[in-house]
Amino acid sequence: MNPFDELSIEEAVKLRERKIPVDDILVFSAGPQKSVDVLRTALAMGADRALHVLHDDTKKGDLEPLHVAKLLQKVVQDEERNLVILGKQSIDDDANQTGQMLAGLLNWPQATQASKVEIEGELCTVTREVDGGVETLRAKLPMIITTDLRLNEPRYASLPNIMKAKKKPLVKKTAEEMGVDLTKRLQTVKVVEPPARKGGQKVEDVDGMIGRLKELGAL
Repeated sequence: MNPFDELSIEEAVKLRERKIPVDDILVFSAGPQKSVDVLRTALAMGADRALHVLHDDTKKGDLEPLHVAKLLQKVVQDEERNLVILGKQSIDDDANQTGQMLAGLLNWPQATQASKVEIEGELCTVTREVDGGVETLRAKLPMIITTDLRLNEPRYASLPNIMKAKKKPLVKKTAEEMGVDLTKRLQTVKVVEPPARKGGQKVEDVDGMIGRLKELGAL
């Protein structure tokens, strides 16, 4: 599982453990058949139900961030959700776009890269670390939140919970059944490897290192 997504599952479960009313935790994944393993792990961590949108990337190509956002939009509307917590980015293309696109499609407030989430009634307060320090955002539900690594520490799925997860509901659908268009909009023009690093240089002592740094303009 994407580690950022693990954080989102853990946070949803923690909200329930903090006695915040959480009627139902639904986990979602779009991908090939093996995505079921990821969903079962999420169920073992404490989620109630799972939805798997089957997508064969070997035949249909990779899902784009907008595709996933549209699928999530449909799920949110059909399931009448008021809070979506998802990882801030994927770990293959690092796009960091799906959460923001989903907020735009739903016209909901959003808080990205959350390091702390507090909910009181319909009011949600999110703390996020930015370059200049810490920023606190507050908005009314419904809301989109994306997770940062400082948010929490995901629990391990215990063996009893793994066994229980096998009996929890897991529904499978296709994008066609959901009425979501997955027409590709992006084209990879080229992929270029970074230039090879030049070899290092050895110096005899500290004075030699300082002299060399001065020559390079580093001092």
